[in-house]
Amino acid sequence: MLILRSIVFSLLLPATVVGWVPLRFFERHPIWIEGGLRFHEWAAAAGTLFGFATYLACAWQFTFRGRGTVAPWDSPRKLVQRGCYRWVRNPMYLALGVVLASEAVYFESWRIALYLLCTACVAQLAVVLHEEPEMSFRFGAIYEDYKRAVPRWFPRRPRPSAFEIDATSVER
Repeated sequence: MLILRSIVFSLLLPATVVGWVPLRFFERHPIWIEGGLRFHEWAAAAGTLFGFATYLACAWQFTFRGRGTVAPWDSPRKLVQRGCYRWVRNPMYLALGVVLASEAVYFESWRIALYLLCTACVAQLAVVLHEEPEMSFRFGAIYEDYKRAVPRWFPRRPRPSAFEIDATSVER
């Protein structure tokens, strides 16, 4: 049942935000493939695949490691700190942003680019005003440590924990 809930939510909200809304409201006459693809169209297709693959990997982590879904009302019961979540705290938002950016490039649409900027602002507000306080309340010190170690938006290589540092690397 958990898997079904994850699939249903992923088809409803994220697919609406990155699929239906931008193509329905911002690109009334999309430029579909006419002949061969140009370089920017190939790059956009690669970005879209990367974004969707990252989103699916995050949804998998939420479902099987966190024992929850990507839906805000059915969030994971355990804090997920593996996979993409080792590099950045909000990889799902970033993945969907990559898909929107790819659509803007593919369709050469400033409207979709502006929509991406607006959704990024909404995501920032949702994270800062709702998600982070709620996770601090639910997970306490574990989440506070995670926040200190992992950036919110800009991925970086994970810092080694105290348990991963080799004793021979310490100068004497």
